[in-house]
Amino acid sequence: MRAIIVWFRQDLRLADHGALSAAVGAAGRVVPVYVHAPADEDPSAPGGASRWWLHQSLAALGRALTAAGSTLVLRRGPSGAELARLAAETGADAVYFNRSYEPGLVARDAAVCAELAAVGIGTETFGGNVLLEPGTLLNRAGEPFRAFTPFWRAAQAQLEALAPAAAPAQLPPLSAGTPPGLPLEALELLPRIRWDAGLAARFAPGEAAALGRLEDFLEGSAAGYPEGRDRPDEPGTSRLSPHLHFGEISPRQVLTAIRSLDLGPGTAARRRGTAAFLREIGWREFAHHVLWHFPRTPEAPLDARFARHEWRSDPAALAAWQRGKTGFPLVDAGMRELWHSGWMHNRVRMVVASFLTKNLGISWREGARWFNDTLVDADLASNTLGWQWAAGCGADAAPYYRIFNPVLQAERFDPERAYLRTWLPELARLPDEWLHRPWLAPAEVLGAAGVRLGTTYPAPIVDLMASRQRALETYARGRTEGPAARAPR
Repeated sequence: MRAIIVWFRQDLRLADHGALSAAVGAAGRVVPVYVHAPADEDPSAPGGASRWWLHQSLAALGRALTAAGSTLVLRRGPSGAELARLAAETGADAVYFNRSYEPGLVARDAAVCAELAAVGIGTETFGGNVLLEPGTLLNRAGEPFRAFTPFWRAAQAQLEALAPAAAPAQLPPLSAGTPPGLPLEALELLPRIRWDAGLAARFAPGEAAALGRLEDFLEGSAAGYPEGRDRPDEPGTSRLSPHLHFGEISPRQVLTAIRSLDLGPGTAARRRGTAAFLREIGWREFAHHVLWHFPRTPEAPLDARFARHEWRSDPAALAAWQRGKTGFPLVDAGMRELWHSGWMHNRVRMVVASFLTKNLGISWREGARWFNDTLVDADLASNTLGWQWAAGCGADAAPYYRIFNPVLQAERFDPERAYLRTWLPELARLPDEWLHRPWLAPAEVLGAAGVRLGTTYPAPIVDLMASRQRALETYARGRTEGPAARAPR
């Protein structure tokens, strides 16, 4: 009876899983395995918040496989060596897996395939956690798209044929001779000092939770998504990003759920909302395609004029930004939300990224590294695209002169001050008039609210107007002096 190993990676689900479906159809025995090999994945290795999510997601996947009649085998070590060892132990003659598209993982997978071939083990790969295979969508000149709108227009023309596969109803059990895998705790994914209570309070990882969250979003806040997605004080977003990153749900499943939605009452609003949400799935897709074509962008700007950009080295300012102690309430609220919960509202992500790169003049790479370590949805493609967008040096980048003012952004998108009061309790007693700009509040107002600038809450670490002008001058100088070249592939 033929045995095939199914190597789970960033696809921790049973439905719409090409490798799993193919293995079930081709073999009498299927051996599901997850190999924890962070050394193989650098610089894509997950940070602390993502490791917490991974632990919970693997636990959920293990339960789902058990319910389907199988078992998730956990291993730790170099991927190729562990897969070869498992093949020898189970008599498997092939390893099936879904493709990854991050540069480090692409190189790792090629090496694993060669290593397995050397010992007579075949490999077969299947489409990964994207709508369309990176490399298959090019512009009329045969080049990669560098702007989102034409990319998404071309992509949408190819989406009609996409349909997710159902999860196997039953999986064959592992043979009695299959060596047991490691216990999940042996992967040491959870923090030794348990700072993760905020993550556990907000999120429920796993395939079932992902499907439930999608359903709740489509039936609930999707109709108001075009406006609600910009309000950090309201639950207007889907919060599906970590589920998508870990492959607990596929973008094809999201697309199909939107298409099959019974719009019912308020049809026009729900149609507009789901179209706007699908466009955000398109941005995720665009990020993966850009990373595929330009694999050096996690470290190198896509716009090569920024290779010599005058970024500032300011460890004290960077630390203040990371800890949410810049003296600008919206920036600080966002950074504290991130530290506490492993997540940050997208509107606030844009504001804190603009503040770091434009007002503080610190490289986008520093921000990307911090997000990678603290976000539960730390996705290399989306993180890279987002930070280069904010810095003005990437694909479809914001114009260099676009600098988000954290005061104006807070006034517009947190009009009731609820978001600020949630994450900045030391400012909660300030009147609405001053909560967005406490440094301008009269002394008697600060005193009545129990606020002492520089003690209970920091004074601003930078002058907004002066730093904005400095950024404009620096960016303008770089754009005129640097070569208008593209980043090497």
